[in-house]
Amino acid sequence: MTSLSVEMLAADAAEPITSAGNAQLGIAVLAGIAVIVLLITQLKMHAFLALTIGSLALGSFAGAAPADTIASFTAGLGSTVAGVGVLIALGAILGKLLADSGGADQVVDTILARASGRAMPWAMVLIASIIGLPLFFEVGIVLMIPVVLLVAKRGNYSLMRIGIPALAGLSVMHGLIPPHPGPLVAIDALDANLGVTLALGVLVAVPTVIIAGPVFSRYAARWVDIKPPEKMIPQRPSEELDRRPSFGATLATILLPVVLMLLNALVEIVVDDPQNGLQKVTMVIGSPLIALLAAVLVGMFTLGRAAGFTRDRLAGTVEKSLAPIAGILLIVGAGGGFKQTLIDAGVGGMILDFSENWSIPALLLGWLIAVAIRLATGSATVATISAAGLVAPLAADMSTSHAALLVLAVGAGSLFFSHVNDAGFWLVKEYFGMNVGQTVKTWSVMETIISVVAMAFILSLSLLL
Repeated sequence: MTSLSVEMLAADAAEPITSAGNAQLGIAVLAGIAVIVLLITQLKMHAFLALTIGSLALGSFAGAAPADTIASFTAGLGSTVAGVGVLIALGAILGKLLADSGGADQVVDTILARASGRAMPWAMVLIASIIGLPLFFEVGIVLMIPVVLLVAKRGNYSLMRIGIPALAGLSVMHGLIPPHPGPLVAIDALDANLGVTLALGVLVAVPTVIIAGPVFSRYAARWVDIKPPEKMIPQRPSEELDRRPSFGATLATILLPVVLMLLNALVEIVVDDPQNGLQKVTMVIGSPLIALLAAVLVGMFTLGRAAGFTRDRLAGTVEKSLAPIAGILLIVGAGGGFKQTLIDAGVGGMILDFSENWSIPALLLGWLIAVAIRLATGSATVATISAAGLVAPLAADMSTSHAALLVLAVGAGSLFFSHVNDAGFWLVKEYFGMNVGQTVKTWSVMETIISVVAMAFILSLSLLL
């Protein structure tokens, strides 16, 4: 990844832009985060502006010169966008191709045709996990919830029995599996190996999504037994298409970048020789940029052409996919700026001191920090970015596997207890026709289960690796 290395981050932390002591730095961090929370929750300010102002407030409270704070923020913003901006754009293009071509519907129809009765919740979690792999969480929800409502209506299922597994699949992919923005930024900040993180993320994700999805949905359906609201059941967008991509081609396109990145990680472990010809090839094709670019180019044929798209229609699809991610790019970039301001202010050293005094394991500390920021801001992405920046110095001496587990710990913490300050909370509430209390008992509890269960598996893996 194109980013500052952990050694550089540690060096920055060792030579902060301010000489403030730990007490003042601690107050500055709390004040900076409080400003962000206040602006997002009370004044409804866009997260990009809130993070920018919060970064300036942090530097000011820490006693840094305004020029130094601005330099830190802009440097962090630039390096973060350079590291993950192109990947976010490529992921958005692939997701749009998947949706517009009817490829997503093809996967849904094929799996649902072979599932019924008790198997349906398991089918829904599988669909959501596959569909959610290349998609942003919000895009995945918009794509999956109409399917959930249709399945619940046609099969006369409790909405929670079908909906919770789908939401769990999307949420786990969003928090733990690259190429989603949060995990990518955390990988970038902690200088973790993407392939190893992806492999361990899948190991953690599978049991987590089973417990939080099909298993928990049994209880959620008892607590909130509702039917899908008629007004929210839309027409499926791909029915206007004359033809759709095949199931096999769609699935292969979705999984292509994952396979390439895992292949690179496997060769790196087995061969472990940067001068080896095979490893040189896999390092290129398994890099996130090339893997996602390959999937997009292949998808233009396996998805776009297969659906009968003309060149103009393909160009239009690509263009439309990029506009909605402008806000995401700005938030991620500003989050990187906030992260760098934290580092340059010397907060990393403060965290190191605290972790030594409190004897808190680095994985648990990363999770707790992400949980606190998630509860305060409601944003999983902001929580991941901020927490990764705070614990970055702790990763300097970690092994490859433990650095990857730290990324996953931060990602797991960023999913803890979604509530009224999270846009996803209101999206689920409105689509499913629930009140606030019902949404808390289902969606919020499900998110908490994901966070806690994932962390339990991460800590277990840390003892084995």
